[in-house]
Amino acid sequence: MTDGDEKRVDCLKVESEWMKEGDLPATVEERAMDPTMKEVLKKTMEERVETVWDRFRNQQPPCKFCATGVSCQRCAMGPCRIMTGKSRGVCGADADLIVSRNLLDTIATGAASHSDHGREVAETLLAAATGKAESYGISDPAKLAALAEEYGIDSSGGDEKTAELLAKAMLEEFGTLKGELVMAKRMPAGTYSLLNDLGLLPRSIDREIVEAMHRVHMGVGADYFNILAHGVKASLSDGWGGSMIGTELSDVLFGTPAIRETMVNLGTLKEDHVNVALHGHNPVLSEMVVKMASDPEMLAKAEAVGAKGINLVGLCCTGNELLMRKGVPQAGNHLSQELVITTGALEAMIVDYQCIFPTLPYVAACYHTSVITTSPKAVIPGGRHIEVNPGNAYERSKEMLEIAISNFPKRKEERVLIPDGPVGAIVGFSVEALREALGGTLQPLLDLILKGDIRGAVGVVGCNNPKIKQDYGHITLAKELIKRNIIVVETGCAGVACAQAGLMKPEAAAEAGDSLRAVCESLGVPPVLHMGSCVDNTRILTLAAELANLAGVRMDQLPVAGAAPEWYSPKAVAIGAYFVGSGISVALGVMPKITGSENVVSLLTEGLEGAVNAKFWVEPDPVKCADIIEAHIEAKRAGLGI
Repeated sequence: MTDGDEKRVDCLKVESEWMKEGDLPATVEERAMDPTMKEVLKKTMEERVETVWDRFRNQQPPCKFCATGVSCQRCAMGPCRIMTGKSRGVCGADADLIVSRNLLDTIATGAASHSDHGREVAETLLAAATGKAESYGISDPAKLAALAEEYGIDSSGGDEKTAELLAKAMLEEFGTLKGELVMAKRMPAGTYSLLNDLGLLPRSIDREIVEAMHRVHMGVGADYFNILAHGVKASLSDGWGGSMIGTELSDVLFGTPAIRETMVNLGTLKEDHVNVALHGHNPVLSEMVVKMASDPEMLAKAEAVGAKGINLVGLCCTGNELLMRKGVPQAGNHLSQELVITTGALEAMIVDYQCIFPTLPYVAACYHTSVITTSPKAVIPGGRHIEVNPGNAYERSKEMLEIAISNFPKRKEERVLIPDGPVGAIVGFSVEALREALGGTLQPLLDLILKGDIRGAVGVVGCNNPKIKQDYGHITLAKELIKRNIIVVETGCAGVACAQAGLMKPEAAAEAGDSLRAVCESLGVPPVLHMGSCVDNTRILTLAAELANLAGVRMDQLPVAGAAPEWYSPKAVAIGAYFVGSGISVALGVMPKITGSENVVSLLTEGLEGAVNAKFWVEPDPVKCADIIEAHIEAKRAGLGI
């Protein structure tokens, strides 16, 4: 599709008569937890507009070979599948090899996705510093200077020169010859030394991802242990490289998040405004849309068509980025994206990339909404493609908002349903914001953990998955953990879920255990802290590393854990792998496609612990998962003698 093209598609309707009379209320309850989601979902189902849940149902039952990871399509001699324990693919690959290659492929895909996001942010900083992207500037000079010092860059030449040198130094890390990543030195010395001895420290970002894809080619990697060890290494190149670059430089460009109040759920749409949803993962474009939306010319155009203004709402991680930095309301998470359209009140959805359903233009065709794609990597048939780069993003934002404004008079009021009751949330808990709130150091947080007022910390992160009632895993696990005096930090869709459930309001401290409640009430903070988008899981890594350095221990010795109760994407697999590789055990609520190999399952749930002192658990029941995590945290406390 060329720039500016739009090929209209047909409205996507549910065709099969699968729902019996009276089944609608029960089906709505099975699919979602949030009241505003359920209200709009009921309308959507009554209008028979197809959504992700309908497509999930149509895919059942799944192929058992695919579900267990023993199907292989890596070469033209196949496709192959393992029928029995002794059978092999045409090339001779057994179940262990097929499963491990598939898993390494998944890790590499996830690491490439987040790291490519980081590369684009670094390229934007370079363009801004060299005068090629005048709409962008340095929003956090202090962080720029701190990063320059970390990279050994002289910052005496001014912000622009420093930014140029820093961007180039970070871009070099994607294919550097020096054989190490600068920000990996944030690890405690013991963790760094352990990974170095194991040969798991990444040499560069692209190097490890490319090598991963080489290893999964037929006739290369043949040992499942060796293949999965590289999977950990490739994931670490993202966690301590590409993703971390994305987070740090987004702060430099757009501001480091500070603690602020905002609103969440589908009730953030406004009946008398032009509603525009910003969806995807990269803040480079969305920050410009926010700037353009307050332009007097745009506001005058909105008023001219009868609107009182332009209302921006976020979705997924682009939304989380804006939520943290600008307080832009968040309409929902991954499984909410179609329902924002089916409210009948959305004029345009502007997307960048990642986690975007290819069917969005088909759903939009049932209403008056335009879906606008902006990245050459994520062109969607039926959308209007307006390609964006750092040099034109501000002006192209004007074009997109004009499309949205022109759609406002096309609304069909009888088909509009905006639920009441947006929920308030406190967000913006970057590591810098936490330090500031605690008097300039994280030592008070460590002291609370050592004393036992906070038993430990868990990062509950990840996506939605239609295999699980939307948000049930996130909310239930978070509630169980805070009851046990374990503080929860969250990113991505998990963060949106708990915000919608009211767990990110200070009043939610009432649901915590006695000692955690007292801590939260004394500080005026909620027991569940929002730390940003899914690329911002590196904030959790940085936080854990800083606490471990203060305590003088390795990261694997801390009373901490990670959890992804509703994960679905390759990015989540890469994230889980870089946490485990860094020494933080991770609980998954959805079984990866690995059960076709007992050896791979054993390596991930047991064997890794013998190397990196961390492992994966798989437990779909969030209450039982909380039991596992609590026992792990108490064992770590005992190991430290606290």
